[in-house]
This record gives sequence, structure tokens and C-alpha cells, in this order.
Amino acid sequence: MASNVYIKAVKQISAQQPLCEEWLEHPITYTEPYIGSVEPDYKLFFAPNEARRLGKILRRALLVSRQTMKETDIHNPEAIITGTGLGCIENTEFFLKDLVNEGEELLKPTYFMQSTHNTISSLIAIDAKCNGYNTTYSNKGISFECALLDAFLQMNGGKLHSALVGAYDEMTPDYFTLLKRAGYLGKEGLCFAGETSVGMMLVDNSPQTALCRVENVEICYGKPDWEYLKQCLNFESVDAVMTGLNGEAANDGIYNRECAKWFPQKPLLHYKHLFGESYTSPAFAVYASAICLSRQYIPQHLFAKPETAFKDREIKRILCYNSFENRNHSFIILSICGR
Repeated sequence: MASNVYIKAVKQISAQQPLCEEWLEHPITYTEPYIGSVEPDYKLFFAPNEARRLGKILRRALLVSRQTMKETDIHNPEAIITGTGLGCIENTEFFLKDLVNEGEELLKPTYFMQSTHNTISSLIAIDAKCNGYNTTYSNKGISFECALLDAFLQMNGGKLHSALVGAYDEMTPDYFTLLKRAGYLGKEGLCFAGETSVGMMLVDNSPQTALCRVENVEICYGKPDWEYLKQCLNFESVDAVMTGLNGEAANDGIYNRECAKWFPQKPLLHYKHLFGESYTSPAFAVYASAICLSRQYIPQHLFAKPETAFKDREIKRILCYNSFENRNHSFIILSICGR
């Protein structure tokens, strides 16, 4: 699909240094199974009374959105589209714990008001005074891709000219304990459970100042039609494949098997060892790929096999491939502008 959709700017708060690309040269490495985000100094960005009434995920979402809009000088985007798997789960837990401890009387209304998935996108819209299209996707491991696809289709259809697309998830100790008991996280050899806060501004013009072009977005349920995807996404011209390798045998086997068949001789990249695992961690795949394309540089620690690393070579196209439980598959092609 021919598109004129570009990533103008992207910001993140994660387990790496926030609001910057320090991870390119000096990544922070972790051995713990559960890592929270490295928080910026919010006093530099918020008034004290403003930050105090917001939960962690809302502070992060508001900050990355403000910084993204500031960098692009688009302070009132036509749409705000958010992907989140868990929403404001910390506030939800606070509310439920208060309900158990205090009963149904004299409960703090703030935790309830800020406990829904829609709270994040709504808060950003109120802050930006954006009265346009506003929606939230909560589709577990492909929540971010659904949000990106929505913006991509509307911009290609001429209905939008700018869209702030975000991916936000937090991990609480209680929820991590539940996932660990279920065997999803915390096992030896797996990447750590992390948190996601990524905001990116999509535009349909000014490619000369954009980070990269969003060439195509495809989402499949069940077994992908690889022959169709090969033709639709032009696999042959892909320079690298950004995958969701996380150290779990069943998960990694999908990427290794399919990529060996459909992308022979193409280097595999990974990112979860840097940013962690969450429902919306695929947003970091797009974020990292966009930064690498704009700088024409892929650091060696992003290559799944160091011996496949290359340098001093033009990087034209990166495919971000995510498989969630081998049922939901997403394919996002990013390319340098003008290619």
C-alpha cells in the first residue's frame, strides 16, 4: 500500500534513560525479573500540584505526549489514539484495596476516576485541548498495533493529517506476582517485565524533517498468509527484521522458524532485553527502528546474533514483526523517507 504517513517525532519513558536515545551507545542492562521505568525529574516539567494528583502512568503519558508535541510544534493534533493492555492498573488496584479495607463508603473518588483504560487518552486530549478523534485500543499484545493501524488507515484515507499515537502500560508488584505464578514472566532466561510509555506524532507531509515513513501496517489473526505478506510488504528489500525475541523457547521459536524461512540472510534485531516485556512493548520496536533509520545506525546490541551486525551501510527498510501467543501477528514496515 502506497502511503504518505511519517513519524515526525517519538519519545519514550522506559527502563532505559528517559526522553533520550542514550540506549543507542550506553544501554542499561538488567538481571532482575521485574524493572520499573526510570523516571525523569518531573519537577522540571510539571507544577507540584499538577503531578501530585496523577498516577505514574498518567504522568509518563502526559510527559511523553507533551515532549512529542513540543518537538514537532504540533500542539493540537487532529487525533489522539492510544494502545494499552492494562490501562491504569495501579489506580485500579488502589481502588479495589480501598474497597476491601474501607467498604463502599468514604472511598477516594480519584482512584476510581483514573482507573479506566480510556483515562490516558482523555487526559492527553484535555491537556492538549484536542476535541478531535480520540480512542483507546485494549487488545492485549497487539493494542499498540491496532492504534497505529487506525491512524495509518485514516491518514491514507485523507481523514487525518496528524495523529498522536501512544502506547502505555505499567507493571505493579501484585500483577507481576500473578503473571509469575502463571509462568508468563519471571522465569529464568526470560527478559524482564517492564513498563511502556511511548508517544509518536504521525503526519502526512514534511517527509524531509521526519524520522521515517510508515510504509505499511498489517495485522493477522491465526496463521499469517505469508505468500500474501511477502508480496504486499516486499520482503526482498527488507534490510533487517525487528522481532519480539524475549528468551522464552516457544516465543522465540516462532520468530526463528518463520524468519529463517521468509527472511533468509536477513539479520534479526531484538529490543525486549533493553525495554522489557509488556502488552505494548512492540511500540519500542517501532521506536527503536525509527531512531535507527533516521540516524542510519543500528548498534550491535540490537542484533540478535552479533555476527550478523553490519555498519557503514545504508538502511532503507526495517520490518517490525510481533507475534502474540502465536495467534495475533503484526507486520509494520518502516522506511527512510523518499524511498
